[in-house]
Amino acid sequence: MNLHALLQQRQDQDRPVRVAVIGCGKFACMFLAQSLRMAGLQVVCVCDLDPDRARRNLLAIGWPPERCNASDIEAACRQGTTHISEDASACIAATGVEIVIDATGDPLAGIYHAQLCVAQGKHIVMVNVEADALAGPWLAAEARKAGLVYSLAYGDQPALICEQVDWARAVGFEVICAGKGTRYRPEYHASTPDSVWEYYGLSQEQARLGGMNPKMFNSFLDGTKSAIEMAAVSNATGLKAPAQGLSFPPCPARLLAEKLKPRAAGGILEAPGMVEVVSCLDEAGEMLDDDLRWGVYVTFAAPSDYVARCFREYGLQTDSSGQYATLYRKHHLIGLELGISIANIALREEATGYPRGFNADVAATAKRDLAAGEILDGEGGYCVWGQLMTAQQSLQSGALPIGLASGVALTRAITRGSILSWDDVTLDTRQPAVQIRRRMQSLAA
Repeated sequence: MNLHALLQQRQDQDRPVRVAVIGCGKFACMFLAQSLRMAGLQVVCVCDLDPDRARRNLLAIGWPPERCNASDIEAACRQGTTHISEDASACIAATGVEIVIDATGDPLAGIYHAQLCVAQGKHIVMVNVEADALAGPWLAAEARKAGLVYSLAYGDQPALICEQVDWARAVGFEVICAGKGTRYRPEYHASTPDSVWEYYGLSQEQARLGGMNPKMFNSFLDGTKSAIEMAAVSNATGLKAPAQGLSFPPCPARLLAEKLKPRAAGGILEAPGMVEVVSCLDEAGEMLDDDLRWGVYVTFAAPSDYVARCFREYGLQTDSSGQYATLYRKHHLIGLELGISIANIALREEATGYPRGFNADVAATAKRDLAAGEILDGEGGYCVWGQLMTAQQSLQSGALPIGLASGVALTRAITRGSILSWDDVTLDTRQPAVQIRRRMQSLAA
């Protein structure tokens, strides 16, 4: 509760927290827009493969034109301005940079940038949850060895869920389940960039005018993004992935404690201590009247009858027995809240969630029958969707991580619904992401 005061001290000392942002898409732009109003913070570099796009995006969010013309990062630090670049390596290596934000969404790029951060002594905020799901436990461990912080991004749902889990455990509650809400129907697993707008109730033209990326939006719809985010939560908190994958039960916020408790207590969970994603749509595909589409939650148990009575006395939302309760937040503000991660890292050397172990994984699963020789197009595409499983299941079955299922050719035909394996594709074993993932798996096996 002292972050603002501590940031103000950095500002008063003319010692701002200096940040480099890699990837200037929606998440980054939301952070950048709010960063202008944060005390004690300076974005010294914005890096994007298309620097002109980065400049356009900065101007569109209200970035003062005179603040994005620094010739290099050293000049930006002296002038209090921002350097625009396409050279991520140079941004990470720059002396003035304290914290690097990877908002690229590309798992291979994220792993590469995290490696560079460790080599250059820079803390990293991994907005790129795709990279975290693929190799986060390894990356976080390497950062810790170097005395650095590797952190999930506050404002994104995984970090907010981690915060709720930590709150519950810190005050002595047993966490029964934690997760988020989303829009889900079983048929969405087969959705492609061609069908995605129909499911969202948008026309192709409306999506185009809104600048919406069909592949990105399809990842949210087909279940992949939910699986990736729950893998991140499982790896950060130790909560378990369901043995059969996410079930996406329709559930209004008021019934979270009733449904998300163990089956033995009348709920749907195979055991206490799980992750799960709830749908905002009922069985008929209609919106629930008290949905959690944009939110996050944690359910927890009363350790005694006295505590259960306290739950009732203070109006906590509980199940019918009064023994299970829930705390939820109906919205998250994505990049607008990312400053909390920046402040925690710079001022307290603390992550807002980080992977502590390899507990869960996301396996590439065929959306349709696939032919030998087909080139997979990764997350949100036409070929595969990501299915959550335990790390043990993944290792035993040799499942291909969704983060490596892009730009690779199939060695054999795959039937719809099948989980792909490492042997089903031709991978470049020289690729750093492949090597790191292999090392992480060998240590966990």
